[in-house]
Amino acid sequence: MKIGLRIDVDTFRGTQSGVPNLCKLLAACSMKASFFFSVGPDNMGRHLWRLLRPTFLWKMLRTKAASLYGWDILRRGTFWPGPIIGERLGPIIRSTFEAGHEVGLHAWDHHAWQARVNVMDGDALYAELKKGYDLLARILGKPPTCSAVPGWKCNEAVLLAKSRFPFDYNSDCRGKSIFRPIAGDGELLQPQIPVTLPTYDEVVGRNGVTDSNYNDYMLSLLDPAKLNVLTVHAEVEGIARLEMFDQFMRRACSKGFSFVPLKVLLEECPQSDPVAVVARGIPGRQGWVCYQSDSSILSPESRIWGAR
Repeated sequence: MKIGLRIDVDTFRGTQSGVPNLCKLLAACSMKASFFFSVGPDNMGRHLWRLLRPTFLWKMLRTKAASLYGWDILRRGTFWPGPIIGERLGPIIRSTFEAGHEVGLHAWDHHAWQARVNVMDGDALYAELKKGYDLLARILGKPPTCSAVPGWKCNEAVLLAKSRFPFDYNSDCRGKSIFRPIAGDGELLQPQIPVTLPTYDEVVGRNGVTDSNYNDYMLSLLDPAKLNVLTVHAEVEGIARLEMFDQFMRRACSKGFSFVPLKVLLEECPQSDPVAVVARGIPGRQGWVCYQSDSSILSPESRIWGAR
C-alpha cells in the first residue's frame, strides 16, 4: 500500500529550511519522495495584491498564513527582484537528489506562472519552462525527468510545451488515476500522475477540520484500493507543521502504508488509459485548478483536454 509523496518547494525559505527538515524526517523513516523545485526568482510577495479578493483573504485568515509561511515572504520580489533560488541554494537541491529522492521542475518563477499561465502562448510557455529546466539540469548534473506545475494551473498549451522536454511524466492536475492526456489533434501526451488527496490549506478551517484532528481526517481518506498521491509543501509541512506531518507519516506507516516517489507509481501502473477529461475548479482552493473528470458532459469553457 503506497502513498505517492509529492513535495512542492515554492520559495527561498522553503528550499533553505523546509527541504532539509523534510529530508531528515524521510531519512529517519527510510522513505523517499518526489521534490518539485521552483528554481528562479522568489517573487511570492507579489501575491499580496490578491488579498483584495475576498476568497483569497479568507483563505489566508483561515489557514493563518503568516504563521505558516513566515512574514519574510511578504517582501520577496515586492520592492526589488527576488533572489534566484537555484543559484543561491543549488547545493541543497543537489543534496536532495544525491540522497536518493526524485527531483523535478516545479517552476522558474512560481508567482509568474500562477499569474500569467492563461495568457502565455506556446513559445512563451516553452521559454519559461526551459529557464527552469536548464538551471535545474545544471544543479543536478543531469536533466530532470519530471515536472509539476504550480497550483495545478495547466492547459493544453502547457502540455504541448512540456512535450518538447524529455519528461517521463508530469503531475499537473488533481484526479484519481494515472492517465495520458490527448491534445486536440489526437496526439497522446506525457503521462499524468494526478494528486488525489487534499492539501492542508484546502481543508483546515473547513467542516470542523482543525490542526488537532487534521491527521485523523487525512488518514480517513487513504484507500488501499485506490491511487493515493499527497502533495505537501516545504513551507508548511517542512517548517510550521513539521511535527504534525511526522506524526501523520508514522501513523500511516503503522497502518501498512509506505511513502514513495511518484515515479514508483508510474512504474507499477497497468498499461491502460482511463477515460477522462480535465476540467477546472475544486472545492477549497482559490481560483481555478485543473482536475481529471469522468464526466463527458462538460462545457467548452470547463474542458481543457481529454484522456483516452
